[in-house]
Amino acid sequence: MTAAADPAPEPEQGPAASATPARSLGRNSIVMAAGTAASRLGGLVRNMMLVAAIGSVGSVAVTFDVANKLPNVMFAILAGGALNAVLVPQIVKAFRAHNAQERIDKLLTVSALGILVLTTVLTAAASWVVLAYTHGLSAEELALGTIFAYWCIPQLFFYGLYTLLGQVLNAREQFGPFMWAPVANNVVSVIGFGVFLLVFGGAPDLGINDLDGWDTPRTVVLAGTATLGIVAQALVLLVPLLRSGFRWHLRLGLRGIGLRSAGSVAIWSLAAVVLEQAGILYLTRVASAAGALSSDEHAIAGNGSYTQALLIYLLPHSLVTVSIATALFTGISKAAQDGDTARVRGDLSLGLRTIGVFTVFATAALTVLAAPATAFIVPTAGREGTALIAPVLVALSFGLVPLGGMALMKWVYYAYEDGRSVFWITVPATTSLVLGLVAAQRWLPVETWVIAAGASYALSNWITVLLRTRGLRTKLDGRLDGGRILALHLKTLLAAVVSGGAGWAVYQLVGGFDALVFGRGWVLTMVSGLWVSALCGVVMVLVYVGLLRLLRVQELDGLLRPLVARVRRR
Repeated sequence: MTAAADPAPEPEQGPAASATPARSLGRNSIVMAAGTAASRLGGLVRNMMLVAAIGSVGSVAVTFDVANKLPNVMFAILAGGALNAVLVPQIVKAFRAHNAQERIDKLLTVSALGILVLTTVLTAAASWVVLAYTHGLSAEELALGTIFAYWCIPQLFFYGLYTLLGQVLNAREQFGPFMWAPVANNVVSVIGFGVFLLVFGGAPDLGINDLDGWDTPRTVVLAGTATLGIVAQALVLLVPLLRSGFRWHLRLGLRGIGLRSAGSVAIWSLAAVVLEQAGILYLTRVASAAGALSSDEHAIAGNGSYTQALLIYLLPHSLVTVSIATALFTGISKAAQDGDTARVRGDLSLGLRTIGVFTVFATAALTVLAAPATAFIVPTAGREGTALIAPVLVALSFGLVPLGGMALMKWVYYAYEDGRSVFWITVPATTSLVLGLVAAQRWLPVETWVIAAGASYALSNWITVLLRTRGLRTKLDGRLDGGRILALHLKTLLAAVVSGGAGWAVYQLVGGFDALVFGRGWVLTMVSGLWVSALCGVVMVLVYVGLLRLLRVQELDGLLRPLVARVRRR
């Protein structure tokens, strides 16, 4: 199941991808990876300043998190269904048509107009939308959340514009701008949130719960900054498009733009994403209900804590796992079209084993170093915020291994144009998520609801990957190279447990949670989180790599070879 907070774009299959010369593939991959890394780094700074401004718990953090998450959730539905499955492939095809400019103009105009209408309707219905995504909030909190939503929901239009313009650039083999554009969002956000901190000051450790002092200027600077950042992210793509000579002329019309040829994959993809987001909606309601019970005397993890934990949890996936899967996707798609089942099976096995080497270790690292990693990445959360975020991160981390596998597997289903199976597998996965949340509300104390949400999310990932494994075994002539994949994961699990034990011992030796510095400024908090994470992490890496060498895990070379080659070139 994908995460709404930080949805990673899925690579699209099309002529532009297959036509890219082999000699430029490495260069394009480096540009995209660098853009992703720069975006993530800037996003961490942006997030740190946001938490400094409003906290990770408390009434303002809960309401703003919901309002600012709404356009992301809605765009995940839009992009996962209509844009990625229908419109983007048509953009790629349009560039090969004799009337390319006319088709592109119509596609962009119709798409942008549709997104604008949807954004307008949802903005007008902001109060009902906020009510659907929350539970247990006071009337005052609902009112503030609605005001935030009026400012934030318009981001949906600019998210859509960003995707449309970015895919036009990709179809023209200009890959870099699409990956680098989020940096503009981060720059605007850092400046805006910095202004907020200078003018209004930061949030207390237990967040902002007294809304009497919250006024319109605070809302304008906070929510306006968030939306202005997305505007910048979209409009900055006009620069490379105009420089390349591309011009977009507003032109209405549906005839001749190829939408009728879109297959049933789009419908099933949209249905699967809607179902996923229904689970996320319920999770958000449960988390917001827990967070609404926070007070100035007693903080309880809410949707703000969950969002921060999810941000850290997705970092290794977005920086490493997605890159590996993307590198394999083109070959898998071509092999599927050619009917080369053996090639698909081999590439899928290689991807799952290589990703597994990384994700198994990342799980151990996030489990052992949840608190210092949170202190380093979100130093403005404070002692209470860190203590609330870390257990949620631990719960989520147990879903990191299946997350990498299920992402690559889904792309294999799409390579075979099988959206139906993706949807039906989503049904039990989302059901397990909701049942876990219901059980937590019924039998667990409210302080553990968000931790249970993380665990339920991890469980749904495992259900998804197991069901997709069974489906792919049937699709790939009854074989999936399961023996090698299982053996690899057992070896890495053994190495991860031992390295995790070594890391935990070092962590306790340096003082554990008490080694982290709080209350003396976020810089000292970040430094303390960094040195504790680095010390324990280095020990864990050395033990892990050493054991994998001892166990003769050859897939380790697939991760280390690019790094070693780069070092040798220098």
